[in-house]
Amino acid sequence: MRLAVLGGGGFRVPLVYGALLRDTAKPRVEEVVLHDVSAERLEAVQHVLRSMAAGHDDPPRVRVTTDLDTALRDADFVFSAIRVGGLAGRVADERVALDLGLLGQETTGPGGVAYGLRTVPVAVRVAERVAALAPQAWVINFTNPAGMITEAMRQVLGDRVIGICDSPIGLVRRAAAALGLDPARVSPQYAGLNHLGWLCGLTHQGEDVLPRLLADDAALRQVEEARVLGPDWVRALGAIPNEYLYYYYFTRESVAAISGRTRGETLLRQQDDFYAAVRARPGDALASWERARRERDESYMAEARDVTAAGERDAADLEAGGYEGIALALMAALARGEPSTMILNVRNGGAVAGLPAEAVVEIPCAVGGGGVRPLATGPLPGRFLGLVQQVKAVEQTAIEAALSGSPRQAAAAFALHPLVDSVTVGRELLAGYRARIPELDAVFSHP
Repeated sequence: MRLAVLGGGGFRVPLVYGALLRDTAKPRVEEVVLHDVSAERLEAVQHVLRSMAAGHDDPPRVRVTTDLDTALRDADFVFSAIRVGGLAGRVADERVALDLGLLGQETTGPGGVAYGLRTVPVAVRVAERVAALAPQAWVINFTNPAGMITEAMRQVLGDRVIGICDSPIGLVRRAAAALGLDPARVSPQYAGLNHLGWLCGLTHQGEDVLPRLLADDAALRQVEEARVLGPDWVRALGAIPNEYLYYYYFTRESVAAISGRTRGETLLRQQDDFYAAVRARPGDALASWERARRERDESYMAEARDVTAAGERDAADLEAGGYEGIALALMAALARGEPSTMILNVRNGGAVAGLPAEAVVEIPCAVGGGGVRPLATGPLPGRFLGLVQQVKAVEQTAIEAALSGSPRQAAAAFALHPLVDSVTVGRELLAGYRARIPELDAVFSHP
């Protein structure tokens, strides 16, 4: 099988290749084609992958290209993890919002809207080229904001594009482990949108064990989401939120905590240092990458943990891996017919009551050789559904704005977001992002 990785010069690509090296079942990925707009970044990642492959008898072959069509032609799977505007764009996503007194975050709030506005047109063009050059390929989308981008790509590819995220499975894994249960033997009742969902139930041998977890202080302390959000608030909700709900429930604290460097600025420094180190010492590429990866993982959501005194990330979480394992499991289920149940970003249909059928939602799905089948979920309580409906309306407004090139609709997407408190501020956000991010300005600059 051939796997095309878009954003192939990205820092996390070695995680995907490492998962492929560990995969020995047949059929397996025999060739990986890395695509990126930066030849320099591709070369750096290629040095890392060569070191990783050393000592393996039959590692997947690696090719690199800056030509999209070359990467996509005859692919069986396409893994999309692009960052339009690079990390400099992410820095602007955060800073423009913070300068207006709003949350500055990559996918949540106005930063996520800005990221989506400039990414949707590129993602749709990618989808069109996949349809033309590899119509039987499955597209696995990790490009953020994952739900919005997957929904836009669905307009071209339909069910052959699936969005993934490692946050929900991490939450389920932690909740099960806190109760001493095997995560593979529990069934989660999880529903919402990407970076906006709740674990509302956890079934083990026919019993919902979530109430037992919520009642146990010691067990709750083992779940990072509960530590960050606080056990009393989690109990009040009667569910464990995705970690990104911290930014909705503790908005003022989040804004106040982001002082000095933003997350984007930290990652930009880390990655600039990594790519510079590989240029200087190509033979040490793998060691340089591993050092940078540890620093990245340990600092994830550090400001939230500091505010709530949640402590350091659990070592088991750092070692468990993330989206690369989900991507490989999804590919294995689709290509080899290995049945699995996974939390994915897919078309709603009627799975989540109160949302449009065409909306992409994040819910448990049955996956196998025949594709992906969303599983029924219980109705979301009103205290959750209202927020989901509003954010979904923002996502759909942003998609419409990006595809039509309408500044009016783009300003509306910002103004409608629950973390933006003024129509005037929504317009100021659009103006600020257009001034700072050329790729976003270009979306709205054509006649």
